[in-house]
Amino acid sequence: METVRAELMSPVVDELRGDRQVQHDVLVALAECRNHRRWFAKFARPFLGEHPIEIGSGLGDYSLEWIPHVERFTVTEADPVLFAGLIEQMAAWPNVEAAQLLLPSTERAQHSCLVSYNVLEHIDDHVGALQSMARLVRGGGYLVLVCPAFPFAMSAVDVATGHVRRYTKRTMRKALADAGLDAVSVRYANSLGLICYYAFTSLLGKQPSTGLTMKFYDRLVVPVIRAVESVIRPPFGQSVVAIARVRPATEDVESGGDPAGA
Repeated sequence: METVRAELMSPVVDELRGDRQVQHDVLVALAECRNHRRWFAKFARPFLGEHPIEIGSGLGDYSLEWIPHVERFTVTEADPVLFAGLIEQMAAWPNVEAAQLLLPSTERAQHSCLVSYNVLEHIDDHVGALQSMARLVRGGGYLVLVCPAFPFAMSAVDVATGHVRRYTKRTMRKALADAGLDAVSVRYANSLGLICYYAFTSLLGKQPSTGLTMKFYDRLVVPVIRAVESVIRPPFGQSVVAIARVRPATEDVESGGDPAGA
C-alpha cells in the first residue's frame, strides 16, 4: 500500500475553536449522509481541473468523491488528530498529497482549484482566509465554497462546532469582494435542510448524530430536495454555495469563463 506524502505547510496551533468531541461526533454523523455528500460534491466537479486542493478535509469523505476525477489531489487539515486519520484514510491513493494547514497563511501554490466545505465560518479573519485560499490557486482558477446559511439559525451546536458566523448571499459576496475575488455564482442549497436544522438544534436543542433520523432524512428527503432544486433555485437554504474566480496576475491573461454555466 502506498504511503501518502504529508507535510507541514504552516504552523498549526492546538487552540482550535470549539469542542473537539462535538466536532468529531458531528463529522461522523454527517459522513453517513451519502446522498447529501454526493449531491454537494457535484457542485465542485466542473471546476476541479487536474490538481485541486481541499481546505479542511476532516474525515476525508468529500475528498474521496473528487479524487477519482483528477490527476492529483491535495488534502489539508488543521486539527492534528483529524490530520493523522486523514493520512491513514488517503494511504490507498498514490495521487494524493496531505498537508497540515491553518488559515490565514502565507503559503503559495498553483493549484487548479480550491474546494472548502464548511470551513470559512470557523475563521475570525475570513477575508484573510479567502486571500490565503486565492494564493493557493493559479490565476483564472476557481474557489468552491460551502458555508452554513442565515444567522438566525446559529445554535448551541454551531458554537460547539466552532462557528463564528453563518452567511447570507449578500455577506458571502461582500467577503469575496473584500478578498479581491470575482464571484461567479452565489446561491442557497438544501432549503428543507435549513428548516429541519433550525427545528432540531434551536427549537429541540439537539445535536446531529448517527441514527434513524439522519438516515431517514438522507435516504428519503434529500433525493426529493435535490430533484426540486435542480429545477428551481430556492430563496433560502441550509448552505450558501459560492463559486469564485481568482483574478489572473496580469490583464493580458485570457479570461476563463464559467465552465458550469452557474
